[in-house]
Amino acid sequence: MSSRQHNIKIMLTGLLTLVTVMGIGRFSLTPQIPVMIGDGYLTLSSAGILAAMNYIGYLAGALHVSRMKSGHAGYLKAGICATVLVTLLSGATSSFVLQCLFRLVAGIGGAWALIIVTSWTQLTLAGNRAPRLSAAVFTGPGVGITLSGILAWAMGLRHLDSASAWYVYGAVALLISLMTFRYLPATFGPAQGAGESEKPVGSELKKLVAIYTLAGFGYILPATFLAQMAHSAFPGGDLAAFFWPLFGLSAVAGVVMVILFAARFNTQISLAAMMVLQGLGVAAAVVLPGAVGLLCSTVLTGLGFLSIMQLTMRFAREISSGSLAKNVGLLTSGYATGQLVGPLVSSASVALFGSLHEAILLAAAGLVLGGIGVVTLIRRPAERN
Repeated sequence: MSSRQHNIKIMLTGLLTLVTVMGIGRFSLTPQIPVMIGDGYLTLSSAGILAAMNYIGYLAGALHVSRMKSGHAGYLKAGICATVLVTLLSGATSSFVLQCLFRLVAGIGGAWALIIVTSWTQLTLAGNRAPRLSAAVFTGPGVGITLSGILAWAMGLRHLDSASAWYVYGAVALLISLMTFRYLPATFGPAQGAGESEKPVGSELKKLVAIYTLAGFGYILPATFLAQMAHSAFPGGDLAAFFWPLFGLSAVAGVVMVILFAARFNTQISLAAMMVLQGLGVAAAVVLPGAVGLLCSTVLTGLGFLSIMQLTMRFAREISSGSLAKNVGLLTSGYATGQLVGPLVSSASVALFGSLHEAILLAAAGLVLGGIGVVTLIRRPAERN
């Protein structure tokens, strides 16, 4: 096998792993929410709690990886297996408590898999001088979201209930994981030595973690409730099913934009601009009425979703020399904290105001403030010398 073929195999393994654990294992909940509400299993408020359980697990898994010193390859495989299993089991019960437990486990497994497979592919492909293939791995969640959206549309045409839909999502995740499992690394650990991995976290990276927390809070409400918002805007129509796969395609397009153009622009400025743009997109769902606002929100929020993740990881490497796995774990912990706060704020917004609008505007403001903070609070190494 040639070096290029080997690199493509690593890229596809990482990409499809993220399709499994993120695009399907985690984000299939978004198109499931209106179906579960229709089946009488959820209300809009309890849906926020269910989503929050996923992010509690995601936060716990991210914190665990950030402190992990060995066993990365085993936890990667365990994360994939756990996510696939609970996706399948979600179809076997209507119990809200069990659904919360399954979302918690899916969050833990998803964080293990996301952080470790991202670190593995980034280190390996960077060492093999394949930066574009390394960046292409980040399209995985967007591809998975698109796939889950197409599946949701197809199942909607056949009027499948939420239990049957969980089985379909789980079966697809199982099939993809069986295709990729044997290509996962047998062993993997941080590339740096123990001394370097124990370096204290620098002040600039801490600021970036705080800003990335705002990014997690800012995007998660439309990412969680987009399908429900579309169903409310277009009740009884097939047009509602169009928005979730469009979100996934927009997320993939955002990564492609970074691959094609990021080398020409300053990473710090690019990250700030993308956060502000996503903030405007989140606000559009409330500020602009009807289909126009929902369309703008879907595209702009999707464009920022994975590109902000990719640019943040790149910027972290520019301002910190610590262990990649540790840095990714810390950043993901912050992101997960923001994601956890989002659904809790949404439940409070529904309880206090009877709508998600106030929570969505708060999320949009958080993204804009985060974008401003990227350029005003963080100093690059050259500026500190």
